[in-house]
This record gives sequence, C-alpha cells and structure tokens, in this order.
Amino acid sequence: MTTPVPPVSEPDPSALTCPSDQVGPCAICRRKTQRYGRGGGPLCQWCMRSALGQWGPKVRHTSTRP
Repeated sequence: MTTPVPPVSEPDPSALTCPSDQVGPCAICRRKTQRYGRGGGPLCQWCMRSALGQWGPKVRHTSTRP
C-alpha cells in the first residue's frame, strides 16, 4: 500500500534536510525539492516514482554540466 501524495504546497522531504540554496522546483509539479548539490535531482520523489513506473528502473538524471 502506498501513501497518498500530499498537496503540491507541501515540500518534498529532501528539501527539508538540505541547505536552502540547494532547493528548487520539481521539473513536473513545481513542488520544492532538492535540485542542486550532491543528491539533488530535477524531480521530487513522487514525480520520480511516476517516471520509474513509466520508464522502468533504469531511468536516471544525467547532468549536462561540465
């Protein structure tokens, strides 16, 4: 059984544990999440779960920065 997705106004738990300068919007739902720094990614955990369901377990974020 999965837990229901909270409203978009609530931040991703990762945003609560990282420095504020590493917080940014999720690329899909715009929820506050850890986007920058070590462990950051473009999607919140709920949107990432949806992407994994759609694309499979091999989906990963690849940085295009040098």
